[in-house]
Amino acid sequence: MGISALTPPPRAEDVVETTLEFPDNRLLIDLCGEYDRNLAQIEHEMGVHILRRGNRLSVIGEKGAREQAAAVLHALYARLEAGRAVTAGDIEGAIRMGRPMPETPREGAEQIEMFGAGSIELRTRKKPIEPRTEAQKAYVANLFANELGFGIGPAGTGKTYLAVAVGVTMFISGAVEKIILSRPAVEAGERLGFLPGDMKEKVDPYMQPLYDALNDFLPAKQVQKLMEEKRIEIAPLAFMRGRTLSNAFVVLDEAQNATTMQMKMFLTRLGEGSRMVITGDRTQVDLPRGVASGLQDAERILKGVKGVSFNYFTAKDVVRHPLVARIIEAYDREEAQG
Repeated sequence: MGISALTPPPRAEDVVETTLEFPDNRLLIDLCGEYDRNLAQIEHEMGVHILRRGNRLSVIGEKGAREQAAAVLHALYARLEAGRAVTAGDIEGAIRMGRPMPETPREGAEQIEMFGAGSIELRTRKKPIEPRTEAQKAYVANLFANELGFGIGPAGTGKTYLAVAVGVTMFISGAVEKIILSRPAVEAGERLGFLPGDMKEKVDPYMQPLYDALNDFLPAKQVQKLMEEKRIEIAPLAFMRGRTLSNAFVVLDEAQNATTMQMKMFLTRLGEGSRMVITGDRTQVDLPRGVASGLQDAERILKGVKGVSFNYFTAKDVVRHPLVARIIEAYDREEAQG
C-alpha cells in the first residue's frame, strides 16, 4: 500500500497521477525526508498528493499542479545527486522558482554554477547561496551582467544578502580586489556626534546588517584580516565623499535614506573595474519631511541607461518567514485603501 502524508481525495476526471522513478533508494529516502515531511511540504504548498511505492513516487492532482510538483521533485533529486542537502527552504525555493529561466551567457558566468532546472548557485567560502525566487535569480544574473544594479523592494526579500553574496563570489574569484559596503549611518542626517565612543563604535550599530551578511559567507578570522588590510570596508555613506572606488564591489544598502545629493555623490564614485549595487525599500523612507529620496530620483533619472539594471521585489519574494510576507501584503492593502 502506498504511503502519503495526506489521504488522497476521490479521483475525478481532471485529477490523474504522474509516476516518477528514482533509481537510488538512499537518495529517495533523503528526498522524502524524515516521516515523509518533505513530501508533506510539497503536498501542502502545491495542492497535490504524493504516494510512495518502492522507488517510485506517484503525484496525484490537477494537470498544472501535478506537472509542477513533478518538476520540483526532479530538481530536488538532482540536488541530492550533486551531493547537496535538501532543506525546507530548498523545497520552498524550488516551488517558488516555477519554470526554469533561459540560460543566457553573461559576463562573470564562470563565477556562478548553473544546475537543476536553471538554478543558480553562488560559491562562497562558508556555504553555497541560491536565489529562491525568480526575481532573486534575475537580480543575481543582472548583478553579474551590469556595472550598476538596483534592487528595490520590501524587507526580507534578500536584496542586500544576495548583493553581498555576489560581491564575495567575485572577490574570491579575483574579479574584484576589494569589497566596500555602505549605508546611511542614521535614519535622518547621520548625527553621529550624539552617540558615545569613537567613530567605529558610533557607526557599527548601523552597519551590523552588513557585518551579519558578510560573516555568513566568510570565516570570521578571514573577515577580520581582510578588514585590517582594507580589502573589505564597511563604512557610512558620509565617508564615501571624495573617493574613487576602483576594482571594487560596492554595495549601498538602505538607499532610500540617501538624499538626492548623497546618491549622486555615491554613484559618481564608481571607478574602473568596479561593480556597484544599490538596494532600498521605497516604503521605508526616514528622511525629514520635504527631503526627496535619492533612490526614487535615481530610479527615475537612470531608467534606460546602458549598463544599469533595475530589479524589483514584492512580498512574494520574502524568504525570512512566511508571516513576514503576509505582514507586508497587509500593509500594502492598507496603503492602497488609504
